Amino acid sequence: MDSVRQYLVIFSILFTIASSCNQEPSDQKGETDLTNIAYSPSEYKIDYPSDFPKPATIPDNPLSAEGVQLGRHLFYDPILSSDSSLSCASCHNPRTAFTDNVAFSKGVTGELGSRSSMSVLNAVYASKGYFWDGRAPTLEDQALQPVENPVELHEQWPNVEEKLRRHPLYPAMFRKAFGIQSRKEISKELAAKAISQFERILVTGQNSIFFKQKRGEIFFSDDEQTGHDMFFDLDPLLQDAECNHCHAVPFFTANDFFNNGLDSAASYSEFKDPGRGKITGVSADTGKFKAPTLFNIALTAPYMKDGRFKTLEEVVEHYNSGGHGSPNKNPLIYPLRLSNKQKKQLISFLKTLTDTTYLQNPDIFSPF
Repeated sequence: MDSVRQYLVIFSILFTIASSCNQEPSDQKGETDLTNIAYSPSEYKIDYPSDFPKPATIPDNPLSAEGVQLGRHLFYDPILSSDSSLSCASCHNPRTAFTDNVAFSKGVTGELGSRSSMSVLNAVYASKGYFWDGRAPTLEDQALQPVENPVELHEQWPNVEEKLRRHPLYPAMFRKAFGIQSRKEISKELAAKAISQFERILVTGQNSIFFKQKRGEIFFSDDEQTGHDMFFDLDPLLQDAECNHCHAVPFFTANDFFNNGLDSAASYSEFKDPGRGKITGVSADTGKFKAPTLFNIALTAPYMKDGRFKTLEEVVEHYNSGGHGSPNKNPLIYPLRLSNKQKKQLISFLKTLTDTTYLQNPDIFSPF
């Protein structure tokens, strides 16, 4: 009989613990209600470069100071990962132009990704999708994917939502950013909106040597000027480097997808990485990848979607060689026959696209 009573006592204790675990998360007053916290979001103003067009507004996700700050916290918080070891910033470091300077990033399980981490600078201006293959149509959709990617943060959004609801700070931040009335309203969609708001303030290029020269504030060196003229095919006496077709002003990207001759393939089925073709289902898109911005390109080595080139010299040599043959290689990828001096001059120009003045904005750094 005593053993029965002991069993019932143990069962009661376990039931109480289990019941408490299943209760809704509570605030300091033991409630889920957040309406005692003021909701009065203020506009986050960005001094967009005068040389750039103003980006399109997102009606259902306008920038607010509160939304940007929430997104900033989430971007740097490893709470989004399954073991709280990695954050978005682990692969997108502001000090290295929001990349991580490795060919393949390591996820929480130690597994390496299959593509290099792209910079999120000027992501607000992308118009044809995100990631190397453009699979995410919006920044909000892009912000959702790394969490559940098994080789990245390796978590499930329901788990993240629960962690955020039970967090001592995040419920109030979600309330201030989005006006939720209860912790139960914290969702992956709102988290993605906040992260994308933060990413939309990451703008660069205005204070590069290129744009300063364009505005007449400074002058190019002789090598920078020659590299510039080859980049844009402005001097009939110089070989065109064919760069500006895929890396056009003002963003130094065409916001499109290209086969730049990285891999040899006799047919579309031979591409090891189908790239854009896997997303669209169009054979002619196989082996095509997004042309990234060249702003801060000198800071983002290694290069290409798989980080195969360690230096800008290797990149320029690839294009100078004409690349590798495949069915849909871009016709502008052909042997350029640039001299060694001309290759150095082209690189001199590429370095004029560096602009790190975004680092002067304290809102882009970790709040932790």
